[in-house]
Amino acid sequence: MNKRFFLQATAALAAAASLGAAQAQTTPIKFQLDWRFEGPSAFFLLPAAKGYFKDAKLDVSVDAGNGSGGAVTRVASGTYDLGFADLAALMEFHANNPDAPNKPVAVMMVYNNTPASVMALKKSGIKTPADLAGKKLGAPVFDAGRRAFPIFAKANNVGNVAWTAMDPPLRETMLVRGDVDAITGFTFTSLLNIEARGVKADDVVVLQYPDYGVKLYGNAIIASPKIIKENPAAVKAFLAAFTKGAKDVIADPAKAIESVKARDGIINVELETRRLKLAIDTVINSPDARAEGFGQVKGPRLSLMASQVSDAFNTKTRVKADDIWNGSFLPSAKELDILPKGKK
Repeated sequence: MNKRFFLQATAALAAAASLGAAQAQTTPIKFQLDWRFEGPSAFFLLPAAKGYFKDAKLDVSVDAGNGSGGAVTRVASGTYDLGFADLAALMEFHANNPDAPNKPVAVMMVYNNTPASVMALKKSGIKTPADLAGKKLGAPVFDAGRRAFPIFAKANNVGNVAWTAMDPPLRETMLVRGDVDAITGFTFTSLLNIEARGVKADDVVVLQYPDYGVKLYGNAIIASPKIIKENPAAVKAFLAAFTKGAKDVIADPAKAIESVKARDGIINVELETRRLKLAIDTVINSPDARAEGFGQVKGPRLSLMASQVSDAFNTKTRVKADDIWNGSFLPSAKELDILPKGKK
């Protein structure tokens, strides 16, 4: 009897040790989004919901954010391991904090084109960038489109404009009320917010930056130097699991929204599905993305952006393109081949 008890106890201890070892192999990852739980956040919430991160031995927690600048600083501080942020915001952080010990780097491009646009109501008479001269534009001071507006203005010979600052929730309201003539913002955010305020899409003029000579990259996945140094395998595993999830999101956006609804029960499912589809069509499965490859960047374009951001943002030091990008953790070209073909 004692022998049987001993064997059972030994087996139980072995099982517990095995379970402990398996749990110890799971790497916790804190991930910071750039914005609230909206349609595009499905790209991160779906692989978590489907267990793709778990299958990769990662315990990923995804938190909502309040802007790319915040995402960059939180990853830089070590509070988060990985994040999602506008590449221009990352460049600005590097150039304005040259002596910072922990500058995050971009490890995967997601929005191959900046989602920034200038938007106006048709009744304003604004049809082209040239019509913006002398007009009153509105946006939060940290808005990516507002920060990059000097690049847009230079590319299109836009004369002087006057800026009005406001909190994000007031941006589209002030446009609809006529307090400002035009706004800057992410196309898939502001256009749908304008519609939600009773304006038909046909009554809105959208001047998308990529359509007017501004070839800035948009949002990328960024990583802290600490995790890159201490656990590069986890970074690689995260990107592989993310890519698998991204393929599912692009294939069925309506289904993918369920993962967002699970995190924020009060979202408007129809609206967020449209927002996700708009993001996919304008900045993820764009002609530039298909030409360069999902997740990747091109050196000359990255260098041009670094120079443009240095000038437009008036940074303390010049942005060094090589310092902000590390593509060594990307999945294989075959794994990254997830964008639907044949779209014009």
